Amino acid sequence: MRFRRGISIAVVAAGGVVTTMLVGLVTNAVSESEWPGWLGWLQRHAWFSFVLLGGLLVVMTVLAALSDSRTTVRQPESAPQNEAEPPGAALVLRALPRDTAAFTDRGAELAALVGSVRAAQESGEALPVHVIDGMPGVGKTAFAVHAGHVLAQRFPDGQLFVNLNGHTTGRSPVQAGEALASLLSATGVPAGRIPAGDDVGAVTEARAAMWRSGLAGKKALLILDNAASYRQLEPLLPGAGDCLVLVTSRKRLAAQEEVVLPVEALPADHAVDLFVRLSGRPAASLDRDVVAELVGLCGYLPLGVSLLAARLRHHPSWGAEDLRERLLAARDRLGELRAGERAVAATFELSYQDMEEEHRRFFRGLGFYPGTDLDAYVGAALGGVTMAEARRRLDALYDAHMIDEHPGSRYRLHDLLRDFARGLADEGGSSMEQTQAVQRVCLYYLAALAAANRHLVRRGAVAPTRPDEAASVETPRMESRAAALGWLENERANVLACIRRASGLALHELVIRMAAAMAPFLRQAGPWDQAVGLHRTAADAARHTGDRKARAGALAELGVVRRFMAAYPEAVEALNEAVEEYEAAGDRRGKADALNQAGIVWLMTADNEASARAQTEALALYREVGDRLGQANALADLGMVRRQTGRFDAAVEAQSEALSIYRELHDRYGEANSLRDLGVVHRLTGEYEQAERRHREAYDIYVELDDRTHQAYALNELGVVRRLTGDVVGAREAHDQALERFTELGERFGRANSIRNLGALERVSGSATEAVRVLEEALSAFRDLGSRGGEAAALSELGAARWMLGEWDEAIEAFRRSLDLHRELGDRCGEAEVLNHWGPLVRASGEAEIARGYFEEALALARDIRSPLEEARALEGVGRCDLITTGMTLAEGYLRNAAALYRRLGADAAAQELEELLAPRAG
Repeated sequence: MRFRRGISIAVVAAGGVVTTMLVGLVTNAVSESEWPGWLGWLQRHAWFSFVLLGGLLVVMTVLAALSDSRTTVRQPESAPQNEAEPPGAALVLRALPRDTAAFTDRGAELAALVGSVRAAQESGEALPVHVIDGMPGVGKTAFAVHAGHVLAQRFPDGQLFVNLNGHTTGRSPVQAGEALASLLSATGVPAGRIPAGDDVGAVTEARAAMWRSGLAGKKALLILDNAASYRQLEPLLPGAGDCLVLVTSRKRLAAQEEVVLPVEALPADHAVDLFVRLSGRPAASLDRDVVAELVGLCGYLPLGVSLLAARLRHHPSWGAEDLRERLLAARDRLGELRAGERAVAATFELSYQDMEEEHRRFFRGLGFYPGTDLDAYVGAALGGVTMAEARRRLDALYDAHMIDEHPGSRYRLHDLLRDFARGLADEGGSSMEQTQAVQRVCLYYLAALAAANRHLVRRGAVAPTRPDEAASVETPRMESRAAALGWLENERANVLACIRRASGLALHELVIRMAAAMAPFLRQAGPWDQAVGLHRTAADAARHTGDRKARAGALAELGVVRRFMAAYPEAVEALNEAVEEYEAAGDRRGKADALNQAGIVWLMTADNEASARAQTEALALYREVGDRLGQANALADLGMVRRQTGRFDAAVEAQSEALSIYRELHDRYGEANSLRDLGVVHRLTGEYEQAERRHREAYDIYVELDDRTHQAYALNELGVVRRLTGDVVGAREAHDQALERFTELGERFGRANSIRNLGALERVSGSATEAVRVLEEALSAFRDLGSRGGEAAALSELGAARWMLGEWDEAIEAFRRSLDLHRELGDRCGEAEVLNHWGPLVRASGEAEIARGYFEEALALARDIRSPLEEARALEGVGRCDLITTGMTLAEGYLRNAAALYRRLGADAAAQELEELLAPRAG
């Protein structure tokens, strides 16, 4: 790039030289007088002077280019990401891990940390980052966890533990953006609120800002374990100074305002005391000099001391001298290692050789595990044994200090022991053995995901396991949606790590199936850019296998997630490609699903013609294959398109058929959606009582399903009905509740609708200034989303509010743009509404005849689509124009018809105003 830029600069410079010389020569030639002083010499030596000037220009240009290349701000480097690379995730614990029994006296270090924290809190100063560094195996994590337990009461707003995998064999360090997503999710942030996108740097910054905002004013404890670099952890640091951050790392991290707490190997006497305590032997029975030699042989590292003591405890017949002989023999076998590695590796070797062969084989198998932590179910799959046997072997490894215990009956390997297990596996196993171990774990996760998805998927459980596979796999019991979601959140990082390893081993079929099985959870829980990465990986895997149906499924899921992210062009692109792939694979149901999803995107972007075409084709395909749920979905979505284009009778017909099928299938979610949309149609046709009943029925079902997003949509619709029937207080309450929920859930489209509805409420309440402010916010939100329908509706309301303020030019511009958009979208009800808003402004400007034309056009539209509210408004508008131009004689009929319609609709205030206007005539 710099080379090309240099060529461009050179061309420009050469052009400048030529231009300068030509201009100079012309100037010299036409000059009739001699230039004064030294300029005269330049005039007499024109060629020399102009060549010199051109040369100076070249030099200055080159210098500017060099300066530019040296001073260009360099963007932070990030690991290049292959679009098809599986996503990662951080393991986050919402509470501290168990305090280890092997923790020994770190009195000086602990006193320094507690004193630092106490001093900062008592003085009101910001708590600095405390970095705990030291060599592997020295006990950094154990110290951080122990200190966390000691300090927990000072941080009542929560304790979080994050493993950043900075030095974990077989795992890439967790990227800051991934860690932030996991932290936000662990602290209860809904998927829709977690920033997502393709710009990794921008997304990381946005997530960091949200993380800091969420911790503002709170006192929380955050342990960032196993950090690789300061750049990795910097975005994770809270902005507020009331939170304590403990960082462990093998490296000295260059953090600003940090407090470094180096953790060294244990003092000799402390190491001896720890050994004695963990060995279970009376101190008097042990030769302290021999014990001192033992702990020295393992480098005084707590990890090594713990392992040695465990060996002695499990061999009552051994003495300390027996243990020393075995340790010396192990060190000799590991003589090629560096001294520091040899010290602790010898203890590993001794403990490993001391185990039964079945436990050694099981431990080697742990070296193949891609995840960070595991339970007995994963252990059974990994070792190819029963659950009972896996529990027994895990307990044996724990008793031997070869694995650590985590909350929830889970276990993990210390990084050094993971290295050791991986080395043993590589030494004694084969690539086929590793592949088979990963396959067994993936098949377990497929079976467990199928069990979880029974609580998440409407069409029935995703069944990624085959009968012969499922028969040999034991999975945890998940008897509720909450249990399924809890299991999925706990296993997210491990499942994604397994998919990543499977992708690296070219196990493409497993990658495809696991991505499909994770899709329902990631749709709901996010973060959605994690889901995007996963489905791209699956699509790439399907391309490798030539499985066009699988590729279509991955692309369809990608399109759905892109829709959730409000990335509508990308969603349509993925779904269109999915349709093509399904077509090529001859999968009509899959094609119908993709068309149905594409139709939803087009509806949201108000491309009603494309949406209707897609849903009609999807409906025909569903009917061909006999898919009743698919038929109901397509009918429901087609009903929304018809409602959007003012075909209210057709909309009711489609939604009623969809509702009947949903009830036949006992699909409560679909039933609620159809009820809600029928309520919208009833409201547009002036059947307000029936509209409110439908919305209440839908809301009750959403409460039953614990679907907060759609509860908010139902509340929004209830608010509109209440506003139209004069219940301003009830309307505000409903819209406020909806706005609060949409904001909490990160549902941008629903939030924009709530804001627009509140703006309309301010307008009808007479607060025009506030209405303009709120509607401007809604307009901006709809434009950001690319929602032309939302933009059109907001502009219509904004024009009416600006007219109330006397801002006529701005009002006319808003009406004009709104009318154009509604006509482009085919929204005839919206078109009539704009004309009815615009007419009064024209009439008030003294052009009653022109205004009457607006109202007549609105009247024709309203009668054509059967919208009684817009018909009443148009009749009133025509009548008032006639009252100005010809008097009451012609106006009376229009006004009386408008009043009658208002009464029928329950708009009593509007009816009474017209009746009072007509009263003198009646008298």
